[in-house]
Amino acid sequence: MALQFFNTYSREIEEFQPRDPTGRKVDIYTCGPTVYSRAHIGNFRAYIFEDLLQRHLELRDYKVHRVMNITDVDDKTIRGAREAKIPLSKFTAPFKQAFFEDIETLRIKRADEFPAATDQHYVDRMIEMISALISRGLAYQADDKSVYFRINKFPDYGKLAHFDLTQLQSTGRVKHDEYDKEHIGDFALWKAWDEEDGDVAWESPWGRGRPGWHIECSAMATALLGDQMDIHCGGVDNIFPHHEAEIAQSEGVTGKKFVRYWLHCAHLLVDGQKMSKSLGNFYTLPDLLEKGYTGREIRYALMRVHYRAPLNFTWDGMQEARQALIRTDEWLARLREKSRETSVQRSTSNVQRPTQEFEEALDEDLNISAALGFLFETIRETNRAMDRNELDASSANAWLDWWKRVNNVLDLETEAEVVIPAEVAQLAKERENTRREKNWRKSDELRDRIAALGWEVRDTNDGQKLTPRASSG
Repeated sequence: MALQFFNTYSREIEEFQPRDPTGRKVDIYTCGPTVYSRAHIGNFRAYIFEDLLQRHLELRDYKVHRVMNITDVDDKTIRGAREAKIPLSKFTAPFKQAFFEDIETLRIKRADEFPAATDQHYVDRMIEMISALISRGLAYQADDKSVYFRINKFPDYGKLAHFDLTQLQSTGRVKHDEYDKEHIGDFALWKAWDEEDGDVAWESPWGRGRPGWHIECSAMATALLGDQMDIHCGGVDNIFPHHEAEIAQSEGVTGKKFVRYWLHCAHLLVDGQKMSKSLGNFYTLPDLLEKGYTGREIRYALMRVHYRAPLNFTWDGMQEARQALIRTDEWLARLREKSRETSVQRSTSNVQRPTQEFEEALDEDLNISAALGFLFETIRETNRAMDRNELDASSANAWLDWWKRVNNVLDLETEAEVVIPAEVAQLAKERENTRREKNWRKSDELRDRIAALGWEVRDTNDGQKLTPRASSG
């Protein structure tokens, strides 16, 4: 089955056809963090979707070249540095470091390049592109000494966001980085220096100033991937004005179609509401780790819903993620034990050999919900076969080999055995004895004592299983 993706530009599912004549090389640009604060779990929902995209393409034997930018100069970062009364680079440095720590915790593959907007090489590229736009009549320097893009000179402006410009009232010019369609207008390419910028400024043909947010990504993307690329990703909030502006700037300079496929990730909600510090539902990765959850549990929770559907984050959902991974761990342990058996061939079963259904689900616009559904159906059926002693060592090895392919995409396998404290282990042993004696009241008392020490005990066909408990939300 051919890969298919929903292209935001066309609003249709399209068959994926890379630009590379060999059909195997894929260039991807992904909008990275704006380092004015620590990235939140909504940001990481998008980054995990992009990680899933890259890993599935690689599973399907594509060679991926991915660039993720770091926005370290814009309205927000400058405001933050000014309020902190420290230089911009010193203000953004800890947030950059935190971002790389967090993607490591969440097992997100590193991009091939992480260009920073303040790098002089890219600032030079921004100035070069703005000059080209001015020479083509697509940009102009206004009375305020800033340079703006003429949206009415670019006929395709608004097509990504599916806005009809004839139905929208222009406000003239917009200097801010972020705005909505009610404030549509010529957007800033170069912002003339003012006092609020402090010492953040570069020399340019139009005087001292700094780049607008949108031109930063156009410059970094084309500098590293060329005039055209296969896929550009981001959150739905990036569609307008950011990605709309990127298209206008880039195509205005090159005259070539900038991106073939635009993929956008839907919002993350918390308990059905927009995440907000004022509502007390704003979470960063350390917030979740402090409650006892692991990186792979958070990864699963942020991955398990299709990227184009809103993801509702709840503490119950985190517990579901934990239980799903416990199920997977126990299944793998059973398969490994079965694979080591040397007994004669078992009777046949309908789950003797893996199929391609997991990969084929992801071929259909990264349908992770269907892919995970097949995974857990597989776990259920193979467990039943092992319960009936119908799965032989050869079949167990085949499923373990299949899991390696699946885990290359999901990256959810536990890395190390969980160390159970001696006190917890002793209580569990006592509970096992009381259950053997059918002393259910004592068994429940011991379960409560184990829970008070931060551990959960589950009774399975293979005996008791202990897992660390997360703190309540």
